[in-house]
Amino acid sequence: MVAGAAAGIACGYLADLVFADPRRGHPVALFGSGAARLERLTYRDNRAAGLAHTGLLLAGLALLGVAAQRRNRPHLGLAAATFVALGGTSLNRVGDRMADLLAADDVDGARALVPSLCGRDPASLDAAGLTRATVESLAENTSDAQVAPLLWAAVAGVPGVLVYRGANTLDAMIGHRSPRYLRFGWAAARFDDVLNYVPARVTGLLVAVCAPVVGGSPVAALRAWRRDAARHPSPNAGVVEASFAGALGVRLGGPTQYAHQLEIRPSLGDGRAPEVEDVGRAVRLSRAVQGAAALVAVAAAGWLSGACRSGRRASPRV
Repeated sequence: MVAGAAAGIACGYLADLVFADPRRGHPVALFGSGAARLERLTYRDNRAAGLAHTGLLLAGLALLGVAAQRRNRPHLGLAAATFVALGGTSLNRVGDRMADLLAADDVDGARALVPSLCGRDPASLDAAGLTRATVESLAENTSDAQVAPLLWAAVAGVPGVLVYRGANTLDAMIGHRSPRYLRFGWAAARFDDVLNYVPARVTGLLVAVCAPVVGGSPVAALRAWRRDAARHPSPNAGVVEASFAGALGVRLGGPTQYAHQLEIRPSLGDGRAPEVEDVGRAVRLSRAVQGAAALVAVAAAGWLSGACRSGRRASPRV
């Protein structure tokens, strides 16, 4: 088991690098469809109903994860669960595609790609808005789609990574502040905040470490995080977006139009407004952080497995 957990996470990460997300029949999409069907039965405009909805779905994932982990080769289950939960390669491919569209001044094509990155209203975005939205989404999703699932796989195995991915999916579905989900989605949003608290800060540290990959400064990344992150409405997105802004030497934040409301976001970083070439730099930074996170997760899984085995050996026999 010492090598098993680490090998399972490594295999899952490598599978994501090679295959990315399947275009059809993705388990996360199937989970989302199931959650939408369940919502027809559970929806009430109150927090208690949302808590029950979220709890039922995540408890089901936890039980599935426990069953998978108890099989004869649990590292294979961990590899499969990690692959399913990761989305970093698809994220980077969308970022590269957006950079190409913006470089070609294809604003309509870039607007059509926005839903693959975030929930902003594409019609409200010009070229500058598309550029900023892409950099911000690359930053936030580097943590949500890659660093967090890798860390949860290392710490809590198959149940942990499945529950994390389920919670993050529910947050995207019902965790926003629209009139329908303001109360019903409260539990999903808060639980996602809790699960992402540590991973977001690990991401911020890795962004600082990897900043030189894009000609950035680790000090600038940490300074932007310390100075600006707390002003962001999200306790986690602010950390990664501010650290990305500092590492890239750009300024993020400002008016952000979603389908349900306009948010005025605080400025993050003290550089210039992001330009088209910064999208490619953000992709490279995201890719470097993802690789670093995989190394951290594999090392953590090996260390935790070894510590658990040593503890069992040291336990006195009764």
